[in-house]
Amino acid sequence: MATVARINTRRKLIDIPEDVFETLNLKAAAMGTNLKKYIEDLLIRESEDMDDAELYRYLVATRPEGKIMLSESEKDDFER
Repeated sequence: MATVARINTRRKLIDIPEDVFETLNLKAAAMGTNLKKYIEDLLIRESEDMDDAELYRYLVATRPEGKIMLSESEKDDFER
């Protein structure tokens, strides 16, 4: 019997406008999947497309403690 790796997931209830719901539902059906799986795949692809520079800009803007430079000894400790 094959073992399936379990991926940690989280649930989030979202509201989707009716016209968007219908459009996405049709796209999902055209791709041979259901709406839930289609939306999950869209979100996964979007997160994979986010590049490091975009993520860094967001973190610098929202987490100012990230702007503090490391000392040489902290840098060495981190690299080890």
